[in-house]
Amino acid sequence: MSFSSKQYEDSDLLNFQSSSNKQKPFGLSLTGKILVGITGGVALGLTVICAPFVSPALRKYCLPYIPATNEQVSNIFKALKGFSKGSLLDLGSGDGRIVIEAAKKGFEAHGVELNPWLVLYSKIKAFKSGLSSKNSKFIKADLWKYNISNYDVIVIFGVDQMMKDLEKKFNDECKPTCNILACRFPLPNMTPIKTVGCGIDTVWLYQIKPS
Repeated sequence: MSFSSKQYEDSDLLNFQSSSNKQKPFGLSLTGKILVGITGGVALGLTVICAPFVSPALRKYCLPYIPATNEQVSNIFKALKGFSKGSLLDLGSGDGRIVIEAAKKGFEAHGVELNPWLVLYSKIKAFKSGLSSKNSKFIKADLWKYNISNYDVIVIFGVDQMMKDLEKKFNDECKPTCNILACRFPLPNMTPIKTVGCGIDTVWLYQIKPS
């Protein structure tokens, strides 16, 4: 049987169309792979950076980072006027401004902060202020688990819901005559020996009585 040239042309056309209709296996180009890698890296980086700021909301008490105002800082040291300078602890020290100011005024000042980025920032800020680790120190720790028994002064910027439990911690762990400075919210049962400021800038000074 013989085939005409027309039949050969039709056969070649059918073979070409058949091969063209076959799906090519899916795969990312080099550019696509790079974009996927960059997107994943950015997402991971944002998770690492944001986690320390978001995680407090998942705890029993949410203690958000709200920097102390200049008035609040001033009221703390007005309340301490006339007291001897010893060791001072800022529970939840944030950006370190209370610790740094206390160290400048002659206290041996420590700050406890759970957020590692704020701890790092505070250390850099203290170094740039000319302070050494001898008079200013920042510790990454949970304030509920940190040993507060050796301090002469303790500063806390708390929230209303946590003040009752903080008061218990102070009474259980603080040494006699330790001075407690509660900022923004007072301790519920203890009677302050001094109050400075008003409104959100109020500072209440308490003293642990010898048992």
